[in-house]
Amino acid sequence: MKNWFFSKNILVVLIYRILIILFLFSLSRIGFYIFNHKMFPGIDAAEFLSIMRGGLLFDISATVYINLVFIFFNLLPFDFRYNGTYQKILGGLFLFSNGLAFAANSADFVYYRFVFKRATSDVFRTFEGEPGVVKIFFKFVIDYWPVTFFCFFIWFLMAYLYGRIKAEKPQPSSRPAYVITNILFVPLVAGLVVGGARGSLNESTRPISNSNAARYVKNPTNVAIVLNTPFSIFRTSGKKPLDRKIFFDDEKLKELYNPHFIPEHKGDIRKENVVIIILESFGREYIGALNKDLDGGNYSGYTPFLDSLISVSLTFDVSVANGKKSIDAMPSILASIPSLETPYTISHYSNNRIEGLAAHLARKGYYTTFFHGALSGSMGFDSFARISGFQDYVSYESYPYQGDTDGMWGIWDEPFFRFFGERMKEFPRPFLASIFSLSSHHPFKVPEKYKGKFPRGPVPIAEVVGYTDFALRGFFKSISEEDFFQNTLFVITADHTNESIHREYQNSYGLYSVPVILYKPGSDLKGIRKRIAQQIDIMPTVLNYLNYDEEFIAFGNDLLDDSVESFAFNTNGSIYHLYMRDHILIMLDYKPIGLYNFKTDRFLEENLLEKETELLSVMDNKLKAIIQSYNGRLIDNEMTAAGP
Repeated sequence: MKNWFFSKNILVVLIYRILIILFLFSLSRIGFYIFNHKMFPGIDAAEFLSIMRGGLLFDISATVYINLVFIFFNLLPFDFRYNGTYQKILGGLFLFSNGLAFAANSADFVYYRFVFKRATSDVFRTFEGEPGVVKIFFKFVIDYWPVTFFCFFIWFLMAYLYGRIKAEKPQPSSRPAYVITNILFVPLVAGLVVGGARGSLNESTRPISNSNAARYVKNPTNVAIVLNTPFSIFRTSGKKPLDRKIFFDDEKLKELYNPHFIPEHKGDIRKENVVIIILESFGREYIGALNKDLDGGNYSGYTPFLDSLISVSLTFDVSVANGKKSIDAMPSILASIPSLETPYTISHYSNNRIEGLAAHLARKGYYTTFFHGALSGSMGFDSFARISGFQDYVSYESYPYQGDTDGMWGIWDEPFFRFFGERMKEFPRPFLASIFSLSSHHPFKVPEKYKGKFPRGPVPIAEVVGYTDFALRGFFKSISEEDFFQNTLFVITADHTNESIHREYQNSYGLYSVPVILYKPGSDLKGIRKRIAQQIDIMPTVLNYLNYDEEFIAFGNDLLDDSVESFAFNTNGSIYHLYMRDHILIMLDYKPIGLYNFKTDRFLEENLLEKETELLSVMDNKLKAIIQSYNGRLIDNEMTAAGP
């Protein structure tokens, strides 16, 4: 080509070569589907188009990661980049790095059949030290020759298309303008590169991860088609995969801890509605009704409405979160999957086959929906909602009214809860509906018209906690006269804690303490039960309360079943906590380092490791059984009662 625009502009040539890779990734996606189409039944044309469109986002990210060096050396604003030898070296780099990426992508055509998910960075550990790995590799190359042929075809096409257009040194009429233009292009392209790698130019949105692929499919099983293998490996590299732990044999493990629930219920499921409210940063400490002993019995807290609701609800004298981040909360609350070491949604196992509460109830005819007032993609909530089985996801984009945004995160809690209540009146019955609030968050602002209305307290979050509590009051008032209200179980909890006010909450017990409240109008679910509750208990509790009759996997307990001893657990990196029998066991690197009675020793000052040896043994075994079961099930993709 002699047209200057195409043959001499190195930026246009660079874009062309990037587009080659994007085209080949899309072609590979089609190949992946064709090769494994029997594993993805029921995909119609509309869903496949959505998959192709969504896959482009992951392809752009992978392409940027693969070609960072190639892009950088092509962008250098100096004439030597047109040198023939220089371009040949870059060409070799391009073909090698992208060729390796497509080889990995093609290999996953086969590997997927064995693990039911795209390969992650732990694939290298899987085959590390395997004595016959080379022999196995060549065996696969021969046995799955159609995939091998397809990979060679992709390589050939890449090399052929790469050589079709070559950059040539231009002869600009104005040398200074040419130099300035090339220099200015560097930060512009750099910004686009960063946005491409993140999957968004929006700084408030987390970089995309494997779990975001669920946004583009109807069936969570189909996320593997949306993804590409290089992206999956890049996004999980540096994230430590779980180690398989064998502390007990299978029989002893089941005796100590077994997340496989086999209900003995008889009769039909109770067709009661379920509403799960997840309150942003609502630490238990902020609720006066749950802290009557603080400040010498004079503490009133910042939640007058929740205080009144608790008086007619069932709650628990101990209740903790299973993580410290919002992305830990959704899997815990809505699928009974905790985060150990790494948040589940960004772990190597985020695309394991799971069945959340929504999936189980949808099987029984429930309509399921999840509400969050932020933009779609925020924290990956929309993706996990889809993966866990929710049929609908309602976000900022779906909100019909103007002027109700906080300018930072999304829709203020009061109008969004009101919107939630309005939509609820139209839901098919029975329904499962969940809402995740957002106003009780940094920068801790309330709407202008409510400034000065709520107590400010000694920490900034106190005022916004009061505002969200006020929003809850309005929500319950708006639906209390509706016909579905009396037939609805409400579950209220928080995603995690925030800044502490009292010393009692500034330790490994208090920093995880969140409310767990069950409210059923007119029922006998009332009082404060002496039991340890945690977020992952919510799903099994709801299912058993509704008389659900199918087997399921849940890492928590049924809070209404007193025949099973209660406990809770969580982690902070490599530090594990187990809460049991009024004590907290702290374990580092699988070795106990602390044992405290959090009921009598609120500041966790007296270490009982040497004094309570019998209890220590019981708790040590329980925590190790939890770790062994959790790690093993994630590694083996055994997150459903029916297996992978």
